[in-house]
Amino acid sequence: MFKGSNVALITPFKDNKLDIEAYIKIIHFHLENGTHGLVPAGTTGESPTLDHDEHQKVIELCIKESNGKIPVIAGTGSNSTEEAISLTKHAEKVGANGALVVTPYYNKPTQEGLYQHYKAISDNTSLPIIIYNIPSRCVIDMSVDTMARLFELKNIVGVKDATGDLNRLDQTIKKLGSEFIQLTGEDGLAFEFNKRGGVGIISVTANIAPKLCSEMQNYSKSKSGNEIKEAERIDQMLQPLHKSLFIESNPAPAKYAAKLLGLCSDEIRLPLVNIKDETKDKVKKALQSAKLIS
Repeated sequence: MFKGSNVALITPFKDNKLDIEAYIKIIHFHLENGTHGLVPAGTTGESPTLDHDEHQKVIELCIKESNGKIPVIAGTGSNSTEEAISLTKHAEKVGANGALVVTPYYNKPTQEGLYQHYKAISDNTSLPIIIYNIPSRCVIDMSVDTMARLFELKNIVGVKDATGDLNRLDQTIKKLGSEFIQLTGEDGLAFEFNKRGGVGIISVTANIAPKLCSEMQNYSKSKSGNEIKEAERIDQMLQPLHKSLFIESNPAPAKYAAKLLGLCSDEIRLPLVNIKDETKDKVKKALQSAKLIS
């Protein structure tokens, strides 16, 4: 169920409130452009600055508007185990297909603490759970051995790997096998990740180039040499865009790009701020390079 181009949805704001009209527009933009899955209320959705009502609202709206057409993997992680359980229970209740649960940030748990955190969440839901391992933001790194222990639990099905280390993909396949779903969280590595056994991505760039991202994913898993070459061509075309969207902290550049595409405003919540003018120029040039704007 979880493969291909899954978009880490931005959350649009207007006057510091959820812009529901723009959010619905964005969801349908993805349905029309081949996105394989929707991931609301993740880091790119500014989940740290969403209050509980907003967090639940963006998940509910995403499920309602997508109407079962593609999977919804709800962001339900927290550095509080009880809060993560509560968010995951809500996502299950309103019809999510899975939960993306980030490793607990700030607390710095041991590997045993990580195991017990995910076990507690798994014990309180029937939703498939994807571990989100992103050491650059969370300070901690889940080991392959801990992941293997978690995979023995009934609801742990895969990982969003944002380590940026392709060797980790190889190690995980060797230890856990191909049934363990491996999605990359690094847009720039998407093509190579799939070549080495991954099955897709949870993508920031897909917010801006959903059709290209979904096509690249489709072609990259083909057995046709010509389609593999097409995947590589699209990947190379997208590389400048990938880079531009991470010049400053995500999702500020992606929101500016979305503004250029007429999807929503570039309003972002503190402590993040709008990108600098020089970054805007680079984002605009990258969009032009990918032929997304003229």
